[in-house]
Amino acid sequence: MKCSKCNREAVYHARYSGRYYCKKHFNELVEKRFKETVKRYRLIEKGERIAVGVSGGKDSVVLMHLLAKLLERFPFELVAITIDEGIAGYRPPSIEVARRNAKKLGVEHRIYSFKEYIGFTLDETVEVMGSFERGERVGACSYCGVWRRWLLNYAARDVEADKLAVGHNLDDEVQMFLMNLLRGDVARLGRTGPYYEEVHPELVPRIKPLRETPEKEIVLYAVLNGIEVDLSECPYAVEAFRAEIRDWINEMEEEHPGTKYQLLRSYDKLFPLIARTYTKKTGELNRCKICGQPTTGEICKACQFRLQVEKKAREMGLTFRVE
Repeated sequence: MKCSKCNREAVYHARYSGRYYCKKHFNELVEKRFKETVKRYRLIEKGERIAVGVSGGKDSVVLMHLLAKLLERFPFELVAITIDEGIAGYRPPSIEVARRNAKKLGVEHRIYSFKEYIGFTLDETVEVMGSFERGERVGACSYCGVWRRWLLNYAARDVEADKLAVGHNLDDEVQMFLMNLLRGDVARLGRTGPYYEEVHPELVPRIKPLRETPEKEIVLYAVLNGIEVDLSECPYAVEAFRAEIRDWINEMEEEHPGTKYQLLRSYDKLFPLIARTYTKKTGELNRCKICGQPTTGEICKACQFRLQVEKKAREMGLTFRVE
């Protein structure tokens, strides 16, 4: 097939729009959507210091490349942050991918590990807490998600960033929307939208410049432009509720192209109402009695999880904590 915009051979068919794209116009599609998202929500202002979370995976690496490209025309600072959860055989290679990409782009790169800042790796956590299949613990993604969010905020503050850019794509956004609806966690939907109604001074605002870009387009952009990414899947992903939601949404998209964009538009219309109605104002938040980060209770979820693992480790006669 030929490109819908020129006579070149097409490399991509966007079923949601019916258009075909050659390499040149596909790149323009991805880059234009990225820039429009940044502009529409004023995600980056002149002179700001932006931290970008880079795992080495496709989304975060492509995001870093697009931010570096934007940096050529728009004045701001960029620093890359990588979180090492401590997953043997999976995370070390991806960290090297993140490191090589940051070096290639000339972007400052810092690594923060669960082991150093939480006290144990994710692998050690799973070893201590027992079997997911037998119901002895929650899914590894629960620990990982909570601790990653905590450590990303710590790291972003540590590098004195004004905002933290994360590589959430269109698929991630609609999966998050449906997951929280099914869990009845409406309040969380008021904290994960395209912008913030109000930001606590101890929390670095998160921005998602790729939230309107489908996952498969990010993969293709990396391939067409020779960007090195790690495409391996986390070994703990099989325990995630998200995987079931992802498969269902993909089936719907296959049968009804454009479903993902319609879900995103629905969420974006609801977001302002949810944010104002259900989300606690910054003045209503407490400081965690252990780590000092903002929380709705007395002890934040990250510290609750850490205390649970430390207690179980002590009962087993194990010592993972690094003082």
